[in-house]
Amino acid sequence: MRTNTTDTAHRMTPKERRASLSLAGIFALRMLGNFLILPVFAVYAHQLPGGDDHFWVGVTLGIYGLTQGILQIPYGWASDRWGRKPIIVLGLVIFAIGSFIAACADHLGVVMLGRALQGAGAISAAVTAFISDAVRERVITKAMALVGASIGLTFALSLVIAPPLTELWGVSGLFTITGILAVSAIGVVRWVTPPEEPKTGRSEVEAHCPWQEIALDPQLLRLNLGIFILHAVLTALFVVVPGRLESMGLPVLHHWYIYLPAVLFGFAVMMKPIGWAERAGAVTKLQRIIILVMTVVFVLFVFLMHSVWEIAFLLALFFGCFNILEATLPGLISRASPKADKGLALGIYNTTQNIGLFVGGALGGWISEHFSAEAVFAAAAFAMLIWFVGARNLKEPRRTTHETGEALDV
Repeated sequence: MRTNTTDTAHRMTPKERRASLSLAGIFALRMLGNFLILPVFAVYAHQLPGGDDHFWVGVTLGIYGLTQGILQIPYGWASDRWGRKPIIVLGLVIFAIGSFIAACADHLGVVMLGRALQGAGAISAAVTAFISDAVRERVITKAMALVGASIGLTFALSLVIAPPLTELWGVSGLFTITGILAVSAIGVVRWVTPPEEPKTGRSEVEAHCPWQEIALDPQLLRLNLGIFILHAVLTALFVVVPGRLESMGLPVLHHWYIYLPAVLFGFAVMMKPIGWAERAGAVTKLQRIIILVMTVVFVLFVFLMHSVWEIAFLLALFFGCFNILEATLPGLISRASPKADKGLALGIYNTTQNIGLFVGGALGGWISEHFSAEAVFAAAAFAMLIWFVGARNLKEPRRTTHETGEALDV
């Protein structure tokens, strides 16, 4: 007889749910604060001295990703050695300080300093490593999917509430809200998130691998290539789509009419395939299928950009694919990396992700300016094919035959 069914084994325990939901909530509180700025800052920056220069306005927005990308690896490395919670709290404190500096700014240069400090609170690697520590391997993709869902929903929410909040309190008020949300996230870390599991086995010094082995591991390189391309094409997409929607008569303040249903559709369709892949041990197979589907979606973007309804349909397909890939990649990274160096591996992963955001925006803008919007989508489809070739030899990480606290099949 069996003491537990396959379905039961793939359900989260109450402790796993608490850890996953609280850490996803930390992500959501922090990212909501950041996303609130994005839809409105470029429009309202001209009210500040120095805000007339579009280049420096763009640098002010983008410097957040630059400092975050640079510091993800040090934060992840530090969390492997000194614990996840202290590093997460430190990052949130720095993020909050940057938010309050930007809120008090009377010049664009001071806002830039605040945005740089916001990015310096680079906790993504530590949070995802904490999730990986707190749940069993067989449910790790579901846990990461909760984080992806929290980020996507906060992004969609920010598109809706940022304009009216800006009308009420201005951009400085939005920065104040971001600081308050970061402080609230510290409370979640301290009093809601379960304690870290104590380290067992070999000493920390013996357990850690040289950083070169983590950075150059073939499996991890393939996964890092994937997150680079995924976020590059995401940014390139949003370089083109907002302008096309505006040219079709849809004002910027109403773009959320298109984005919000597309994002919600993406969440609605992602859990079933992920659950199947986890039970079947076929997460890498699912990834390869979705990569090909997203390639087709970008090809369709080249030919179907004639109406708001066509764009809405393609965005829904895009976010359905994007959410599945975004949810499965960090789980594969954490399972393919040495246990003692998950923070470092996820730091490299998050750094690659941020570089992809920057490259996608810069390259997408250049292609759009010198060629056309359709050329951007064609380049994105080609990038997805490169990812598919790189993922062909990706192996499904081995699971442990029995995990702590799990009943054995008899």
